[in-house]
Amino acid sequence: MKIVLAGAFGNLGFEILKCLCAGGHEVVAADLKEKENNGLEGRYSFKAIDATNRDTLKGLCDGADIVITTMGLTGASTRFTAYDIDYQGNLNLLEEAKAAGVKKFNYISVIACREPGAEKVPMLHAKAMFEDELLKSGLDYVIYRPTGYFYDICKVFKPYIDKGEMQLLKGCHGVKANVVDCPDFAAYIAAHMNDTNKTYEVGGKETYTYEEMAKLCFHAAGKPVIIKDSPIWMFGILANLPKIKKSGRHDIILFSKWTLSHDLVGKDIAGDHSFAEYIKDYFGGDR
Repeated sequence: MKIVLAGAFGNLGFEILKCLCAGGHEVVAADLKEKENNGLEGRYSFKAIDATNRDTLKGLCDGADIVITTMGLTGASTRFTAYDIDYQGNLNLLEEAKAAGVKKFNYISVIACREPGAEKVPMLHAKAMFEDELLKSGLDYVIYRPTGYFYDICKVFKPYIDKGEMQLLKGCHGVKANVVDCPDFAAYIAAHMNDTNKTYEVGGKETYTYEEMAKLCFHAAGKPVIIKDSPIWMFGILANLPKIKKSGRHDIILFSKWTLSHDLVGKDIAGDHSFAEYIKDYFGGDR
């Protein structure tokens, strides 16, 4: 089976690429740049693309059975917004897939992107907008909505743990999530990529509140637990500061505010990796 994987060298994309190569598929790995010395050389073909420039997508989907896209804005950018990548970039890819006669298009979205209020968060709204385009396209689809990833939580928490003081939103200590490990999620994506017109809300096997997550991180790092409150309204003020907007962090802050104040629990469980064990390795590995 020929599969086009867009966003193949992001954290999740590369785990999907491993699964597809292990499955013996003919894979076109598409991204801005190829990850060098990745251990999979010779098992896929690489295509350099910029999804905001449709000319770079020409011919990408020719002969493909399935297109899988992980493309989305994941960090601060002074050049692009979530609407440029998550919506328009994926829409450009969808149009190219349709033109090439591809029958199946699989999209990695995000959980809760359709909840009330999500339309005010660009990193959620842009994904919901693209889901609408995919549903209207007439192509068979699979939409995966993950709750979040092990590495993302640990990366966000690390500066606070290093400092010895965690900040959580006031009144939101009990907000919970069952984040998923990327290898587990990638295997789930590959296992369900031939499903027809399905939407999955995918999480890991363990559900924790953010306070419980923070405590696990402190314990793993061998530090006393110090958790303080940050008023939720402060995020709105912070996101709209001129220097924040200029640095491209406005959308990231709004997304962080959302995730820390809403339960994100997926009903479709992927894999068997333990977030608690991951935290022990991440924060306690050097002790």
